[in-house]
Amino acid sequence: MSVGAPRGLASSGQKPIAEILHPLSAAEEPLSVTVNVGGDKTAASEFDVTVTLSLSTQEAGLTNGTPVETSSPASASSLFNRLQLDDDLEADVRDLYASTETRDLFVTVDDPKKHVSTMETYITYRVSTKTTRIEFDLPEYCVRRRYQDFDWLRIKLEDSQPTHLIPPLPEKFVMKGVVDRFSEEFVETRMKALDKFLKRVADHPVLSFNPHLNAFLSAKDLNKRQGLALLTKVGESVKHVAGGYKLRARPPEFCAMGEYLDTFSQKLGTIDRIAQRILKEQSEYLTELREYGTVYSSWAGSEEELQRPLEGVAGCVTTCCRALEDQSENMSQDFLPVLREYVLYIESMKNVLRKRDQSQAEYEGRLEAAILRKQEDRTPMPVEVEKCQDKVECFNADLKADWERWQSNKRQDFKQLLTGMADKNINHYEKCQAAWESLITLLQDKQTEDKTSETN
Repeated sequence: MSVGAPRGLASSGQKPIAEILHPLSAAEEPLSVTVNVGGDKTAASEFDVTVTLSLSTQEAGLTNGTPVETSSPASASSLFNRLQLDDDLEADVRDLYASTETRDLFVTVDDPKKHVSTMETYITYRVSTKTTRIEFDLPEYCVRRRYQDFDWLRIKLEDSQPTHLIPPLPEKFVMKGVVDRFSEEFVETRMKALDKFLKRVADHPVLSFNPHLNAFLSAKDLNKRQGLALLTKVGESVKHVAGGYKLRARPPEFCAMGEYLDTFSQKLGTIDRIAQRILKEQSEYLTELREYGTVYSSWAGSEEELQRPLEGVAGCVTTCCRALEDQSENMSQDFLPVLREYVLYIESMKNVLRKRDQSQAEYEGRLEAAILRKQEDRTPMPVEVEKCQDKVECFNADLKADWERWQSNKRQDFKQLLTGMADKNINHYEKCQAAWESLITLLQDKQTEDKTSETN
């Protein structure tokens, strides 16, 4: 195979990378890619618009997902504007990985239990699986896993599928004395995050066929001692190969991805900080509001003529307290965890981009060295260069597919998040309004009674 003519990904059944148009590139315009090494043009190709789906499990590191056939601008600002909540987002619900009609692997994480031993205290979660896949011996499984088991699975997925975006896990460490990791609220929040992580993996057209996921879902005991050393060695070898070569230039579509991630991260960070302050202020306001209602209750006991109105005010304040508690609970348990998940998602995506850059740097370094040798003694292009080129092509195709899948997930998640936030706020203010309107009715009735008694 010549270096100037990229070949297809035989192991994944995909079209060659030269025929795949990334959705971030300019719409309906062929994209010409040229690699300059030593002043010579070595590759130029035009990208087509279509790509097919493959669920091949052979050579899982070279398999590819399915990008959505959409076009979008390549600038970071225009990419960020794609987060819109219009009716067109309903099409995301019909995406392949989200359709229950085509899915054949269903997983659920629930039923947290606390375990206390002489050495440690920890929480396990029930992982239930239902499937029709032939890779599984049984149609249903039910095992218990702790957090470190989920962490093991993610490490194994990163090791065996380095070209794919691996969904993030909730943060493992918490500040002692600030958050009780055995509290019901913390365990519930973590359980929801682990459930979302596992569902995202099970819905992925490539990751869901990983043998380590099969073991995680079906095995009673996991052998977690293997793989960590290999992962370290692989990472060190990549750094060693690419460490002496500086990447010439990241392709424009991947530059746009990096810029988008930076912008999105800043937005989420700002929203998170403001939301944290709002939550703190709501907690302080709630304390004052409870004390405020108690004053009216105690006053009603010493004012017989004003007892009913004062008790009515105390009741309104109590209702507003409960409504505010619900609103704060929604923000802490539903809103903030989604923000944190996507902050971690951004870091995962940046990590894949860095791996892609290392792969490209390795290819460019080997290619430049091979061209220099060829000019000196006319030796044929080494097989290692062709393998490096295939690896870069695989990275590009898989990253683009996962990027589009991630964008679709993000649109759905934030549409649901913002809609839920709007509903919770409406519900909060409706409860407060109804409480104070009932007080007006009570005061009007009291005024009518007073006039009647004066007339008599």
